[in-house]
Amino acid sequence: MRPDTKMMSKLLGEGMESMAITESFGEFRTGKTQLSHTLCVTAQLPGEDSYTGGKVIFIDTENTFRPDRLKNIADRFNVDHDAVLDNVLYARAYTSEHQMELLDFVAAKFHEEGGIFKLLIIDSIMALFRVDFSSRGELAERQQKLAQMLSRLQKISEEYNVAVFVTNQITADPGAGMSFQADPKKPIGGHILAHASTTRISLRKGHGELRIAKIFDSPDMPENEATFTITPGGIADAKE
Repeated sequence: MRPDTKMMSKLLGEGMESMAITESFGEFRTGKTQLSHTLCVTAQLPGEDSYTGGKVIFIDTENTFRPDRLKNIADRFNVDHDAVLDNVLYARAYTSEHQMELLDFVAAKFHEEGGIFKLLIIDSIMALFRVDFSSRGELAERQQKLAQMLSRLQKISEEYNVAVFVTNQITADPGAGMSFQADPKKPIGGHILAHASTTRISLRKGHGELRIAKIFDSPDMPENEATFTITPGGIADAKE
């Protein structure tokens, strides 16, 4: 399958699907947080199909948010720094329970400014759940709490017509040794997160600065791979 070098542009330009959860997962330094930052800016830009652009809420669970990154990305798209920053509402979550509580704040904001917000980002969705439910015996409880949060996220996205973008980590797959998988790693969160995500994007490292995104489980986009690079101005298509 030949990688589609324009797919990331399409993803950023046409935006995430609203009223749905898009999940991006990969190892450290594969571009998940860079993609989140780039979307903070591109979600504000008018686009195709009379999309007007709008505000973004960013829930940060790992202290990854960097306002300065947004300024560089704003420069690339020729938009005003202050305007871009003003349109991103930032919240830091410290526990999985706090993360859940922040969704009440998110829903209140969406209600207060109806139709103004277009995107909710959570970077990353599972980090705090991994910390709070770290023993094997707590897995069932973790999955139950996760299911409640994803159900709430889906409801919010449908009620307020916003797109939800979440990042996720991957872990070694203990069952993979029994099969002939090329990459024996899988996103954490199990079936509960897999079923909640409408579209899943796996990110991995390519040669040098290149990264490879593979889109699957998407109702809108064909299963395909895209090569991209991480630039000071955010995620960009790889050169042909």
